[in-house]
Amino acid sequence: MKIVLLCAGYATRLYPLTKDQPKPLLPISGKPLLEYLLEELKELSLVDGIYLVTNGRFYPHFEKWASGKRYPWKIEVVNDGTKTNETRRGAIGDLLFVVERFKIHDDLGVFAGDNFFQFDLRGFKEFAESHRPHTSIGVVNVESVELAKRYGIVRADEERRIIDFYEKPEKPPSTLASTGVYWFSKESLDLLDRYVEEGHNADRPGDYICWLVKVDRVYAYPFEGKWFDIGDLASYQQAEIFLKKGATKK
Repeated sequence: MKIVLLCAGYATRLYPLTKDQPKPLLPISGKPLLEYLLEELKELSLVDGIYLVTNGRFYPHFEKWASGKRYPWKIEVVNDGTKTNETRRGAIGDLLFVVERFKIHDDLGVFAGDNFFQFDLRGFKEFAESHRPHTSIGVVNVESVELAKRYGIVRADEERRIIDFYEKPEKPPSTLASTGVYWFSKESLDLLDRYVEEGHNADRPGDYICWLVKVDRVYAYPFEGKWFDIGDLASYQQAEIFLKKGATKK
């Protein structure tokens, strides 16, 4: 199994914090955001490669960071060749770039690099493997219609198969939010290429899932645990407060 970490965004909504610093390396309670994600990934077995895809502007930052880290797997930092927000490949474009460049034909776990969560990834992996050769995504019940308007929202049946996916809907049909955690079976990777070749939006993963539920089966795994999608200053500050409270309790 391979892992791809999507870290090629320019995070303009967090300026000036991210003007000269990639969002996944912003410190939260004294440690880069990305390192919390990597700690969670240690739960997963049979991972034999991690690819961190970033842009040309922040590539040196990640190279410097990775050179001093020791994890159970090698982290390959990949430069997608873009240098501005306007010329970015987008999340799906970056994912396909990595798959093609490294000729990946394994099951693939994909994680947004700006995610902070405390989830049971082993349960997610087992669920995804039991639903192969199809795609599975992790979801959280945000329990608020107003909050649901900020995220990609899924509607699923009793078997957890996703019936519809809505990207930041004005009238959410549910409160099940996509968390930026994806599992693609090796059999389904060709669909990435088909999606891009057909000219669809390669920027947001949610747009790909919207398309995918129409051409294949996609399943939703309900996570339980704390989750912060670090998209703006407010969510960044909330994650900092959460970790400080945890440290205080200890």
